[in-house]
Amino acid sequence: MSSSIVISECRTPRERRQFIEFQWEIYKDNPYWVPPLLSERMAFYDKTKNPFFEHSDAAMFVAQRAGRIVGTIVAIQNNRHNTFHNEQTGFFGGFEAINDYEVAAALFDAARDWAKARGMNVLRGPATLSLNDECGLLVDGFDSEPMVLMPYNPPYYAALIERYGFRKAMDLWAWWVSTETAQRIIGERLERLTKLVERRGRFTVRTADFNHLAREVQALKAVYASESGAWRENWGHVPMTDHELDHVVNNLKQFADPDFILIVESQGRPVGIGIALPNVNRPLRKAYPHPRTPEWWTLLKFLYYRRKMVNAVRVILVGVLKEYRASGIEAVLMLRMLQTGIAKGYIGGEMSWILETNDAMNRIIAEVGATVYKTYRIYDLPIG
Repeated sequence: MSSSIVISECRTPRERRQFIEFQWEIYKDNPYWVPPLLSERMAFYDKTKNPFFEHSDAAMFVAQRAGRIVGTIVAIQNNRHNTFHNEQTGFFGGFEAINDYEVAAALFDAARDWAKARGMNVLRGPATLSLNDECGLLVDGFDSEPMVLMPYNPPYYAALIERYGFRKAMDLWAWWVSTETAQRIIGERLERLTKLVERRGRFTVRTADFNHLAREVQALKAVYASESGAWRENWGHVPMTDHELDHVVNNLKQFADPDFILIVESQGRPVGIGIALPNVNRPLRKAYPHPRTPEWWTLLKFLYYRRKMVNAVRVILVGVLKEYRASGIEAVLMLRMLQTGIAKGYIGGEMSWILETNDAMNRIIAEVGATVYKTYRIYDLPIG
């Protein structure tokens, strides 16, 4: 570590705010980065507000040179991940840095040492704070803004991470399908497939009812967090706690569209779920949150642009209980959400993220005419 680089841990709200505000330095001339709301990021890292910290821990570090912040990183101990997977894996997230390997190495040293001191033998990331939040390093597809709840980063980050010794653990794919392609592919296929699936398995597919939100949350939990949950066997997956799920739903319901939330039931029992979110990143970037702009003014601009600029969706969840897989339900959910997007006049939709090893889901997505247009990478570093 260069003597000119000083690493310090953020312990106060003021220091955490400086950590978050550094992002505007890195991306000030970037045409695609979508800045976050400062209040949301402050709450995200607040150990009294984010239920992630009820079971796990993290430390935020900044790198300074000549008194100026030149990089940031978060070191993470995800106890639920390690219990669920029987691992001793530490994580890093919140990595932002100028294009200087000494700065990056000093930050990775801090995260590695923090994780190693807690008994971890691998450092994995980026994952902020977990794989249930924004995660992965963008390594392909830098020429467009990210979809809602997806990350963005400069191309040079991969070189800094790999030079330190990190190696690929898994790629996460983002698929895109345009409305034009979806219309051509769907045709009469959705109606035929839906009738076939419903007749074969006595399934019904309905949209969510926000007037009975508690019931719909229970349906989500039944599919997501049960012993035969749809994602339970996926690489890196860790079921959220009830409090975490409630927290996520409370945050997302502010911009979710019930027409894009589908629940599959068999004899009244939830057996599958599909969720897509309108891409509010586009109006958010137009409103451009900034630490020196009053947030109430940013939110007013966002609400104004939201009415005019949302023109795509991101499919974030499609899952079916284990005993109902290979029944065609996943394809019905995917096609239904694309059909809804077409009806609303959207230009297309992203399906993300999907593990590169999830052959069954990737095959279904390819069959609706989508192509991989962004790749995000998770890295591992042995530290034992």
